Amino acid sequence: MIAPHQFHIPVMGLAYTVDTPLKVARYGIDSVLSIVEDRLIELMRRHYYPQSGREYIPINSNEPDYRARRITDYLNLVQTLVHEQVAAIKAQDFAPGSELTKYFELLPSSSPLRKAYLDMLAATDADKKGAQAQWLRQQVVPGSIDVNIMTKVDKNNFDAAGQLIENGSDALASLRGYVASNLTHSSIVFSAGLNPRLYNYLESFRELDAQGWGQFNKKIVIKVSDYRSALIQGKYLAKKGVWVSEFRIESGLNCGGHAFATDGFLLGPILQDFAAKKEELASALWSLYQPAVQARGGIVYDKPHPIRYTVQGGIGTASEAEFLLAHYGMESTGWGTPFLLCPEATTVDAETLGQLCQAKEEDVVLSNNSPLGVRFHYLKGTSGEQEKQARVFTGKPGSPCTEKHLVSNTEFTTEPICSASLKYQQLKLKQLDAADIAAAEKEQQKEALFSKECLCVGLINAAIKSYQLPALKRQEGVTVCPGPNIAYFNRKVTLLEMADHIYGRTNILPDGNRPHMFIKELQLYLAFLREQLNGSPLTKQQQAFVRNLQEGIAYYKNILPQMKFSEQEFEAFNNGLSEGINEIEEMVGYKEAIATTA
Repeated sequence: MIAPHQFHIPVMGLAYTVDTPLKVARYGIDSVLSIVEDRLIELMRRHYYPQSGREYIPINSNEPDYRARRITDYLNLVQTLVHEQVAAIKAQDFAPGSELTKYFELLPSSSPLRKAYLDMLAATDADKKGAQAQWLRQQVVPGSIDVNIMTKVDKNNFDAAGQLIENGSDALASLRGYVASNLTHSSIVFSAGLNPRLYNYLESFRELDAQGWGQFNKKIVIKVSDYRSALIQGKYLAKKGVWVSEFRIESGLNCGGHAFATDGFLLGPILQDFAAKKEELASALWSLYQPAVQARGGIVYDKPHPIRYTVQGGIGTASEAEFLLAHYGMESTGWGTPFLLCPEATTVDAETLGQLCQAKEEDVVLSNNSPLGVRFHYLKGTSGEQEKQARVFTGKPGSPCTEKHLVSNTEFTTEPICSASLKYQQLKLKQLDAADIAAAEKEQQKEALFSKECLCVGLINAAIKSYQLPALKRQEGVTVCPGPNIAYFNRKVTLLEMADHIYGRTNILPDGNRPHMFIKELQLYLAFLREQLNGSPLTKQQQAFVRNLQEGIAYYKNILPQMKFSEQEFEAFNNGLSEGINEIEEMVGYKEAIATTA
């Protein structure tokens, strides 16, 4: 099925897109929701069953396989409701303000369906107009209801007797819940790298097999930051007879949430690498996939299944999106952070929405706040941060650890605990107080300790506040993780305004000096490099990082004439590259001088 739109809404946090399909799928827009937080999923079931006139029957945490069952049931409910929404749209007239009219007004200007819609409006013959309207109604299709599993979130779970539950880890239970759902023409997006246990488990589900050439009811999508990662993960799955239908390429640093920096490889050269090696990648995966399918008696075909390539991370203008589609052959662009300001698409509580509208460049930081030990983009000043700081101020740092999705630290305990938890922070604080180290070093370590934040709850509280759902005691603060792009959007927008902006029919950006997405990413990598150097000589790895940045800048210099910039845009982009070159020379020259005199 050809997607009606040229963009998708990526997963954001745990709550921000948890019900996005119920808001946008009826307009043909693809979106992704996180399914790893089963408590939130259960709360959404509790909210949407009665709202849709259905009886809510709880799935309690003492029931067998409750995590998977909650996910399965919620996804089935979402699909049912979306299908009802689409049926209702098809029954409407093309009247001003109707959902049917809105469906076609949201489409890209280049869409044949939108052109047919405009022709229908202009038609003067009543019979012809009626026939065209009826044909258009039949073309209304829902967007894909996709799900996300962050592969690093995969703690083991135990039964009431303390026995390890077989295939019961967070990620495996989430996968099982998705596979058992009624979703079709859907995808599961894996992010944060290769998880062998999770990827091995995929092999056991025939629901993921091809139904025909290029036809899958449930597709596998891998989010990657470079070609090497795509090749490694794609091959790993292909050997198990699992086909990757899409590689979703995301900027390593110019993104929201957890950030996975590359070794200095910039997005433009990475996309060029994919564009040049699409056939090579498909062939490499097919050579491993085909014999694996044959070995289990599956149906094989005489050519590789299609692989879709999409991109996301810091996109903010129609011209940027158009260049990514046209120049690199991407099939969709992901718009995450800007949609946080669109209540018709995402779930953000009123207080946090106001903070996002007012956010400036300095308000979004690449923090060390995640208990996973992965860098995390973070909006300062949220109620979640205030709640965390209040605990520190009262001498009781750390959060109650109720969800336990991010438990991974065994420094003081045999069983992993979360570094943002009250238990860990008390133990660590006691150790630091007794340590024989300089006072300045001790304070620095305490500051790093107190920065850790409970993301399991902080990232679900926006939905809890928005829908007045039961909150966890003593944990009501909201954490939000926009990309740096949020600094350039400053007001709440409608879904139609957002779509018109994406397709170049309007501009919702305020007047200002927003750098091009490629330049912004370069700036983020330079800041990252400067932080990593921190007064030390360049290591071999950092030297390679610098070379990759320099090669990336040279690449952008070469493609500048192809980017269809106005004179002013050309100058701004070129100046950004020159500033990058100067900053690298300043950092490298300074470090080389230190290394020489050491």
